[in-house]
Amino acid sequence: KEIENIFDNTDFVLMLNQASGDREILARKLKISLPQLRYVTNSNEGEGLLFFGNTIVPFLDKFPKDTILYQKMTTKPEEVR
Repeated sequence: KEIENIFDNTDFVLMLNQASGDREILARKLKISLPQLRYVTNSNEGEGLLFFGNTIVPFLDKFPKDTILYQKMTTKPEEVR
């Protein structure tokens, strides 16, 4: 219940792949439709939903991996040089 209350105090949420139980909470608290939930169900890296105010935006970001910027931003330990 305490975790669910966090969503009452924020206007911005970035969602990536979510577990089933978490998706249910997000759908209920943020009023996310079933088609929108597909973006956070078994999604690949760089795919998800942005929630801002009452707006939900699906996104797909295929950032090029052969760039210096990617090398600086990656969170994958095996890719850090």
